[in-house]
Amino acid sequence: MIDIKNWMNTFLDALNTTFSDRVWFVGLQGSYGRGEATETSDIDIVVILDKLSASDIQKYNAMLDTLPNRELICGFVSGKDELLNWEPSDLFQFYYDTTPIQGSLDELLAVIDESAVNRAIKIGACNIYHGCVHNMLHEKSEDILKGLYKSASFVVQAIAFKQTGKYIKHQSELRDVVSIDERLIVDAFLSLKNGGTVDFSLMSEALFAWSKKSIAAIQEGHYTIKVNDK
Repeated sequence: MIDIKNWMNTFLDALNTTFSDRVWFVGLQGSYGRGEATETSDIDIVVILDKLSASDIQKYNAMLDTLPNRELICGFVSGKDELLNWEPSDLFQFYYDTTPIQGSLDELLAVIDESAVNRAIKIGACNIYHGCVHNMLHEKSEDILKGLYKSASFVVQAIAFKQTGKYIKHQSELRDVVSIDERLIVDAFLSLKNGGTVDFSLMSEALFAWSKKSIAAIQEGHYTIKVNDK
């Protein structure tokens, strides 16, 4: 498996050489950010520059082509102003699921309020509802179903944050603090992630029912929020 610390040092040297003092933030997301990487894990990097132009994207791409494990590199690249003006409900998970390597994302906390968390839950649940119905009727794809359960696990993270005031990165820990309904979703996601058997009809119906209930719950204010003691 990749020694991510050494790899990131190589990446940072190349990035700072390419963009000098224009680099505002660098972070890791995904399995490497959570310390759960395997041999096949992507290297999910966040890079925020002072501003981002089309020519910057080309320069960044050329830089990536010089690095080892190029085929595994993915992630998010943005200008600072665009990020600070991003949809707050997207910034909720972005902030808490990013491990800082260089710089800080703390300026984002000014817009990640209770309303942003509510929207993250509602938009996520609505998208899962729509995707689940569409998949049950048309694609009937196990891969799509797996992706929907992964998205649902992110919504559960937001629900847990509202209920505890803490962001829990690891699903194996998340299941211990949520209600039985959310725990079943997390358990199903973890099973699928670890190669478990897919019962398409049963799992689709369960996810549909959960997303429907979640949409109603956030609308009716059934999820309560506590002050984050971070």
